[in-house]
Amino acid sequence: MNRQQLLIVFALGSTQTLAWASSYYLPAILADPIARDLGVSSNWIFAAFSASLVISAMLGPRVGRQIDLVGGRQVLSLSNLTLAAGLALLGATYSIPVLVLAWLLLGIGMSFGLYDAAFAALGRIYGDSARRSITGITLIAGFASTVGWPLTAWGLDTIGWRNTCFAWAVAHMVIGLPVNFFVLPAVKGAKAAVATTVKPHIPIDRTMILLAFAFAAAWSVTGAMAAHLPRILEAAGATSLQAVSAGALIGPAQVAARIVEASFLSRYHPLLSTRLACLMHPIGAAILALVGGAATSAFAIFHGAGNGVLTIARGTLPLAIFGPQNYGYRLGIIGAPARMAQAIAPLAFGLLIDVMGSRILIVSSALSLSALLALLLLGKRSQA
Repeated sequence: MNRQQLLIVFALGSTQTLAWASSYYLPAILADPIARDLGVSSNWIFAAFSASLVISAMLGPRVGRQIDLVGGRQVLSLSNLTLAAGLALLGATYSIPVLVLAWLLLGIGMSFGLYDAAFAALGRIYGDSARRSITGITLIAGFASTVGWPLTAWGLDTIGWRNTCFAWAVAHMVIGLPVNFFVLPAVKGAKAAVATTVKPHIPIDRTMILLAFAFAAAWSVTGAMAAHLPRILEAAGATSLQAVSAGALIGPAQVAARIVEASFLSRYHPLLSTRLACLMHPIGAAILALVGGAATSAFAIFHGAGNGVLTIARGTLPLAIFGPQNYGYRLGIIGAPARMAQAIAPLAFGLLIDVMGSRILIVSSALSLSALLALLLLGKRSQA
């Protein structure tokens, strides 16, 4: 990478860390205190959060198309404004309707500002050469939970949940917005492109369907594990300390796997690394089933490694198969089912865990293997 590319990767990695920490990872720390303050069940907060993910999924194709036309600077800058507004409203809420409105705003902000939008922005800048940049921002933003959860928890303990939301909103205005606006390059001829463009027709062919299914199956597992991992591990025989310690290994495992992808696996087509990633969760689940609670760390490492590479594949695999033309729009279409699945999975798996206990890993492993099967049916050549 040259100096300018490194600057863009560092900038986007930093603003992605901020965006994820202050939106997707927020309910894990603040759901219970918000619910207590409002006098409602925490299920209301998670339901509003799920609704925000659905909104994000629905807007994905439109956001991707906009980035194809004008580049990522305007869209990602708008995400900072929208996320700041949603966080400010969340901090000021005293009723369920305002809470829901705040999370709907956050859902819009997430559609403008999380990985799919950042990947589309890099595809618009670098075209076929965006793979290394996509990997680079995920290496940085892979620490979003590692940074975000402690900061949010510290804010909760010192200034309360409301002021913590306000503080995250200020961070978007004084850090995220200037970095996205001033570091990302403007796209030449964007106004003319918007004025003359015709919405492209992207056929929903076999390749598109297989990719969408693979990512939806894989990300339903990601969403479920993010919400229920400690509970599942304890059901498998782990102590609370073992479960929490294992969960702490997922972030480093994700980053380590991304380093391997960026170095050794970067010489191969991303189909290879994506297929290998789909095997990681089932392998970890098999080890846990054979060994029991003592293998919680091994399961977390395998799951984290697979999840780390799958995050990159969301951006690199469609680019490698279809090329950079209409990349953002196509990414939004392919990613919409995955975001829907990610929104539904925590509730669905929560209900199943009550019945199945740790055997829920049979379901999650089957989903991962079904994603692998879909990827095995794909070819490397562009179908566009």
